[in-house]
Amino acid sequence: MEKLAIDGGQPVRTKPFPSGKKVGEEELEQLREVIESGNMFQGAKVQEFREGFAKMYGSKYCVSSTSGTASIHVGVAMVNPNPSDEIITSPITDIGTIIPIIYQNCIPIFADIEPYTWNMDAADLERKITEKTKAIIVVHLFGNAADMDAIMAVAKRHNIPVIEDCSQAHRSTYRGKLVGTIGEIGCFSLQQSKHMTTGDGGMTITDDDDYGARGTFFVDKGWQRGLPGARQYIMLGMNYRMTELQAAVGIAQLGKVEQVTTLRNRNGDLLTELISDVNGIATQGVIEGSKHTYWQYGFTVDSDANFTADQFSQALSKEGISCGAHYIGKPIFLCQQALVNKTIFGDSHHPFDLPAARKDVEYTEGLCPVTEAILNRMVTIGISQFLAEEDILDIAKGIRKVAEGLARK
Repeated sequence: MEKLAIDGGQPVRTKPFPSGKKVGEEELEQLREVIESGNMFQGAKVQEFREGFAKMYGSKYCVSSTSGTASIHVGVAMVNPNPSDEIITSPITDIGTIIPIIYQNCIPIFADIEPYTWNMDAADLERKITEKTKAIIVVHLFGNAADMDAIMAVAKRHNIPVIEDCSQAHRSTYRGKLVGTIGEIGCFSLQQSKHMTTGDGGMTITDDDDYGARGTFFVDKGWQRGLPGARQYIMLGMNYRMTELQAAVGIAQLGKVEQVTTLRNRNGDLLTELISDVNGIATQGVIEGSKHTYWQYGFTVDSDANFTADQFSQALSKEGISCGAHYIGKPIFLCQQALVNKTIFGDSHHPFDLPAARKDVEYTEGLCPVTEAILNRMVTIGISQFLAEEDILDIAKGIRKVAEGLARK
């Protein structure tokens, strides 16, 4: 058997993996038009980008904003919760999912994940619903669709709107439906690392007339423009306006995202096929009939394996295949110290000490045990549209070599 590189053996991969540029001449041409126009503030390009994004998802309304975090804030503002209302979300996500909840003076509640897809467990979601629950934010982790049939059934039973956080899931599908179009609201990030990018930016889609109107006002300070006389701000809003420069890049990216996600899906599915029989690990499960677009590729080390995720990650990295262990490390509510301590605004405990807030909400270890177990055993690998079949074969070879080599120790 081959000696592991970490033990002095020959690495599987000795040359760098290919990388590429996400932007090029198409984006430059769009940007040139903006610069030549002299207007970089929101205008025709922003409108064109919104319309193009809405058309891609078959949505009635699309609200552009400055970041993925802002796009979720728009979604929360569309729902219009009252202070101390609760919003249930996933414990494996970026803090950008949680920030909008807090800034709308609401309380984040965390439903555990199910161990197959690593996404929200509908059964635990239902257990976490109270009379205070105002919305559900579903996170499609790494581009893998959550079990939306089960989640939507729970939401409909309790008459609670669903916001889909698709920051990592552009053009992922759930049983033939694009994620972001299944719940009442879909939110997307356009940050540099995502499937399509404007450097940073966000999009929020909905078919609901009231939500569409509120979102449009919310990103523009609540300003009802175009009316005669004194300015009228009809609601409290933010300045989340996307610029013409961002939109110009986004217009060009609209023509690329389908190919990008198709290639990522091909590469990720091929890797899963190649390592599905490797002992000691389990890949992230994909619901039948759904399409994963692999913002990252993840697998877990089996609980009874004689090696850990850290050991696997260290050994695989030595094989020339960059990877990491544990993703965010702990459930997101344990990553943000201000949330753990409930001291977010100054030295107050707002919004947790609001008179109408439940007093038994705590963020502690053991709150989401499945999440803790999965993160403890998780290994992640970068995957992209720039990888060829031979690159995927090398990654698979490295994973198999490490699993077999560590099992022998």
